[in-house]
Formats: sequence, C-alpha cells, structure tokens
Amino acid sequence: MLAAALLLALLLIATATDVSRRRIYNKTTYPGMVAALGLNAAGSTAVGLDWVQPEALASLGWISFTESLFGLLACGAIMLVCFVMFHVGGGDVKLMAMLGAFLGPQRGLEALLWTFVAGGCLAVIVLIWSVGPLELARRVLRHLLATLRVGRISRPTEEERAQLRAPLFLAPCALAAAVIVQFELVS
Repeated sequence: MLAAALLLALLLIATATDVSRRRIYNKTTYPGMVAALGLNAAGSTAVGLDWVQPEALASLGWISFTESLFGLLACGAIMLVCFVMFHVGGGDVKLMAMLGAFLGPQRGLEALLWTFVAGGCLAVIVLIWSVGPLELARRVLRHLLATLRVGRISRPTEEERAQLRAPLFLAPCALAAAVIVQFELVS
C-alpha cells in the first residue's frame, strides 16, 4: 500500500494547488512519475530474488515496471489528445500520466474514465449552480425548439458560451477516481 499512499498524497497536493491556484505543478507530477517508475522497477528487480514473493509486492501496490511504463504512456497519450483537441491544461496531462504510472494501463485507463465521469458531473453541477436549474432548462428547451424549427443547430449566445467555459478542476476528480479504482469501490 506504499504506492497507493504515495499516489493519494500526490493527488491531494495536486488537488489543493488546482483548487486554490488553478495549477498543477511539475514539482508534484514529475517526481510522482519518477517515484512510480522507480518503485515498480525496484519491485521488478526484487522479484528476481529468491526471498521476495510477488504476492507480497502486489499487496503493497507493486506492478511491474513494464505495466507502469505502459500506464504512463497510455494515460499520457490520451490526455495529450485531450490537450490538443479540448484544451485541457498541461498539468492535467502530466497528472493523469502520473496516475497511469502508479496504476498501470488497465487500472490507469479505468481511473482516467472515472476522472472524466466525475469531471462531467462536476461541470454539470457548476453549470446548474451558476445558471440555475429553471433557467438552464428554459435555455435548453429554447435551443431544442429553434433547432427543430430551423432544421439546424442554433448557436448559443456569447453570454451562454462564457458560462460554458467555467473552470474545471480535474485533480479532485482524479483523486476521487484513484480512490474508486484503488479500493475497488465500484465493481
């Protein structure tokens, strides 16, 4: 559980800086990536020794170095696409790559998906909070009726677009996702 504790500590730090300063610092993500790769490389080396049992290492949160590297690359690559297409922050990309390095490709991608689900829910909550549920329903209905009447999608006004650009904090969502995946809260 050393790896899990370290991951959660790093995600807590990233969450604090993301929420308070809207930044995820390299001094959190880069050492986290190196630590994940280092711990898993040490575990891979230790498995070759006669006195170290792989089950004991797995119970401590160890994955193989190869899995760690593939997790970093898989999560990092997906977030790099999101960086280019959806303009997520660079800190978010590095944070999710770090998450993949700790969890490996399968659990890392699962955590990435949970992060997106939590982020989407958070975005809807922020939108409802800022606009109001009745006003939001009215606007959606107005756009839906305009689309049906004209036959093409009606564009939101500049004010409506500005409300859709509310800041989204992925670090708290990644923390929640890591807890879900790490402790297998959802089957």
